[in-house]
Amino acid sequence: MLLLCSAATWAAQSPPHIDVVTGAAPIDLRLDRSQLRDIFLKRVVIDRSGTALVPLNMPPDHPLRAAFSEALLGKTPEALRRFWNERYFQGVSPPYVVRSQEAMLRFVTETPGALGYVVSCRADERVRVVAELPVPQDLADAVAALCAASQAGR
Repeated sequence: MLLLCSAATWAAQSPPHIDVVTGAAPIDLRLDRSQLRDIFLKRVVIDRSGTALVPLNMPPDHPLRAAFSEALLGKTPEALRRFWNERYFQGVSPPYVVRSQEAMLRFVTETPGALGYVVSCRADERVRVVAELPVPQDLADAVAALCAASQAGR
């Protein structure tokens, strides 16, 4: 119950959003929504300097993944599962999956060309925020709860 109250308090103080993050090394592309969509759908796989792009994903059942999928890609996790099943038979693997936001931050920090996403309250000095995505209204409470949980764990 306390977690839900904390999540509601967090949401009231600051609307949750999703930060798309990279490491310190710049990616040589214009990182607008369209380009980010193409990177996370693996339609663009290298930047202009030849650095391989490594998009990351949270586990399929993670609420942040659902929010990110809808906010940037305009697709539900189920629609994306079908999309990746089709792409797999064309020789294109889906983005790597990491188990936590901390793992996302570490991978992005240590891997040139990596892009990931975290709840805005989790982005720190290790990463560069390249885009902020609004959280779909139906997932706002779940994302706010992620912030509340991370604030309690600090």
